[in-house]
Amino acid sequence: MELDKMDENDWKYHGEGNKSLVVSHVQHPRVLRLLKYPAEDSENPPQEVVKLPLEFVRQLSIKVQHQRPAWRCDKVMDIYSGCALCLPNLTSPALHQPTHTPPLCIEIKPKCGFLPSPKHVSKDIKTKVCRYCMHQHYKVANGKWKRRSFYCPLDLFSGNRQRMHFAIKHLIEEPQNNFKVFKGGQCIYSSKEGSDESPDMNSLLHHLRPYFLHANNRMNSHVTCKAVLNDFIQVLVNALLSSGGGDGGVVADRQAEGRSFCEASIFNKERIRHGSRGLPNDSVLFRILQTQMLDTLDIEGLYPLYRQVEQHLQDFPKERTRLQIEGPYNEAFLEKLQKCPAEDDGSVEYAVAKVHQYRVAMTAKDCSIMVALVPSSEEEEDNESLSSQRQLRDFRPPAFSYSASILDLDPKPFDSIPRQLRLDQKIVTCYLRTGGALPKGPLREKEDCTLLFHPM
Repeated sequence: MELDKMDENDWKYHGEGNKSLVVSHVQHPRVLRLLKYPAEDSENPPQEVVKLPLEFVRQLSIKVQHQRPAWRCDKVMDIYSGCALCLPNLTSPALHQPTHTPPLCIEIKPKCGFLPSPKHVSKDIKTKVCRYCMHQHYKVANGKWKRRSFYCPLDLFSGNRQRMHFAIKHLIEEPQNNFKVFKGGQCIYSSKEGSDESPDMNSLLHHLRPYFLHANNRMNSHVTCKAVLNDFIQVLVNALLSSGGGDGGVVADRQAEGRSFCEASIFNKERIRHGSRGLPNDSVLFRILQTQMLDTLDIEGLYPLYRQVEQHLQDFPKERTRLQIEGPYNEAFLEKLQKCPAEDDGSVEYAVAKVHQYRVAMTAKDCSIMVALVPSSEEEEDNESLSSQRQLRDFRPPAFSYSASILDLDPKPFDSIPRQLRLDQKIVTCYLRTGGALPKGPLREKEDCTLLFHPM
């Protein structure tokens, strides 16, 4: 980027999370990620090294303000530091060559894929119902979402194709902020927080239809919604289970530990036709799950260790640097995680290592997966040079080149742990108070429909 030629009109609002706002370039596959802070702190912004022209950042903030969701406007974009991250726009994959059919990109926020050990939790329900399913009750009770999602992360992380298909289907039906679909870099399917309206699935299916028109030798224009949706989900499942070129081994099945099924999931275990040995150990889901499972104590077991570290830092403030409380997140930090003793020896080093493990695990529990799908032409299908992409050929045609990326990997702050404990307590209390009301009996499948398309 040429800093002296930057123009806010070359950038557009792309989205935002809790800590940052993202704009994308209108021509190039690049995004800028800018920090946010509470609106009441706007007169005392964080001081950082200036990297971008301040006038550009101010004008950009004005331009995107009207596009921001109202519920996100309690925080303002940082217009004083001039700092931003310049990153690839993963919704417009670089492997894409301009064709008549733009690439698809699916953003999935999978959340936590396992149940905690009963050793460290005070409420037995936490060993039976996953955090995400309990959190749904809390979010609906507080008006954040109008309807509960019946997606369960344990189904997605199971490695069983039926359960994964079931999980993604429910992500699509009620995506909330856990599922988005982009086409050619433009978001075509998502939820608006607090909205009474359901996302337009018919519109999504119209967008998807050209990609799956000829799937499974389907050569006519009468394609049912269910067929398009099933094909789309199957491609996603294939991408999430595909290996990255490793030995293709699998993670040990967690059923023996009783931690692989959530009692709130509406998936009927009796429907499983084929067992699963687990996730391939070089798949994107396996890597995320392994990182999540660094949280061996749950927030309840971790909190006393956090208090120990907090007291130590009050007594010895200069230790914050040696213990890498605010980073840097380098090889030395990784070594602290890996060399943590198995048992608590009472040392502050043990406590710090467990706190760091928990922070990293929480980051993995809140990360996103970006799966880019690029339709392959016949020439591309014969090209063996795409070493970093895999070909999904369960359908012939279509075949897709794909890439899977993990993002939103900012380490969770040390001082967020007390807030995490309070939130955990509120979620469990709400779930127990509402009785964990679940639908009686299996949900009825939605009416199937047929999409009829006529040449223009």
